[in-house]
Amino acid sequence: MESENNTRISEFLLLGLSEEELQPLIFGLFLSMYLITVFGNLLIILAISSDYHLHTPMYFFLSNLSFVDICFTSTTIPKMLWNIQNKSKGITYEGCITQMYFYILFGGLDDILLSVMAYDRYVVICHPLHYTIIMSPLLCGLLVLISWVLIALNFLLHSLMVLRLVSPSNNTQISRFLLLGLSKKAELQPLIFGLFLSIYLITVFGNLLIILAVSSDSHLHTPMYFFLSNLSFVDICFTSTTIPKMLWNIQNKSKGITYEGCITQMYFYILFADLDDILLSVMAYDWYVAICHPMHYMVIMSPWLCGLLVLISWVLIALHSLLHSLMVLRLSFCPEMQIPHFFCELSRVVQLASSDNFLNNIVMYSAVVLMGVIPFTGILYTYSKIVSCICKISSSQGRYKAFSTCVSHLLVVSLFYFTALGVYLSSAATHTSHSSTIASVMSSVVTPLLKPFIYSLRNQDIKGALKRFYFMPRLKDQIP
Repeated sequence: MESENNTRISEFLLLGLSEEELQPLIFGLFLSMYLITVFGNLLIILAISSDYHLHTPMYFFLSNLSFVDICFTSTTIPKMLWNIQNKSKGITYEGCITQMYFYILFGGLDDILLSVMAYDRYVVICHPLHYTIIMSPLLCGLLVLISWVLIALNFLLHSLMVLRLVSPSNNTQISRFLLLGLSKKAELQPLIFGLFLSIYLITVFGNLLIILAVSSDSHLHTPMYFFLSNLSFVDICFTSTTIPKMLWNIQNKSKGITYEGCITQMYFYILFADLDDILLSVMAYDWYVAICHPMHYMVIMSPWLCGLLVLISWVLIALHSLLHSLMVLRLSFCPEMQIPHFFCELSRVVQLASSDNFLNNIVMYSAVVLMGVIPFTGILYTYSKIVSCICKISSSQGRYKAFSTCVSHLLVVSLFYFTALGVYLSSAATHTSHSSTIASVMSSVVTPLLKPFIYSLRNQDIKGALKRFYFMPRLKDQIP
């Protein structure tokens, strides 16, 4: 492999807006504008969140826009003020990539949200009688979610294009990694291909059916099914992060994945895996409110709060995933490193680094506590309250009905944590590649496959919605 870069890139220089004598004036001016911007948008968010009369689609989008504007200005101005105050012009390589990442993200979100708000105004003026039906809480949340996903893909593309231009810490340009897959035996590859293709198609089709059932039936436009449709969408994305690349490599008898492709796969794998975890915690809270505070359920779990919970989940996990990706960018690797796995798993890639990975390991262990132990503890506490409330119900039929409503979620939570935490951590303790790979297959392939069956087979509402979705077009065709 030909050497391309002998100088380590440590930082870029931001030249600023003007000469030295004007810096105090610029500092005061931009600090004032920044504080007014943050304070003004915070007031809008607080006003909307505290007044239930403002829990409407228009103000839901406005609160999202205010949040994005706070983040947008916070991407650039604080760093500029810090440099002026410290008489510095430097920004680290990782800091520059991060700043570009968030500038594109929030700038694009501003644009998309203004378009969504224009559509909302069109519906309320041109179709006022159907406004509440068209602009349902599910559609509002879906519009914001799609905006985040599309812009996330856009800024990721720009970030990866920049990464192609500069290699931050390697003397040798990294071209690709080699994914060794699940088996080295050539005769087993057709079997693995057929098995994983079937699993992937069933997973995508099953979760799409849940999303279609929830979106097409107005009776399911409730917080519980709003979170379930989000979980199904995340599961589709989660399996699409790893399986299609593995199938492509088997079909083309290749083991390669580019450096940029590996970073992208790690980013989205962490993003959707942690979103799964957080959404299960949010759904546990939803069940707690439904069972323990049924009289106040619709007030507490308002459409505004449901949308905000999903939005906060996406923002926090995007930051968490970005942190891990930037930490990997600081590592050095030998050309064409072999990864004994079927996808770029964070821990495997970090352990293969030729540079010091101590800080990466600290961040990974901290993430296990933040994204694993804390949500799991929250779920246990929530279910302890649920069980306590159920035990206070006088009739056995009432207790059975209350408990049966959350059995599906409890099964999914158990499946998720037993595979993602129990199996994975036990296999990591043995330090064997085979057992760790099996654990990853269980958590990233088998669990998303089983979720649609667990939620649909035990849920009469989902089955009823699917039947209506299937039979209604045929009934309309038969009516003369």
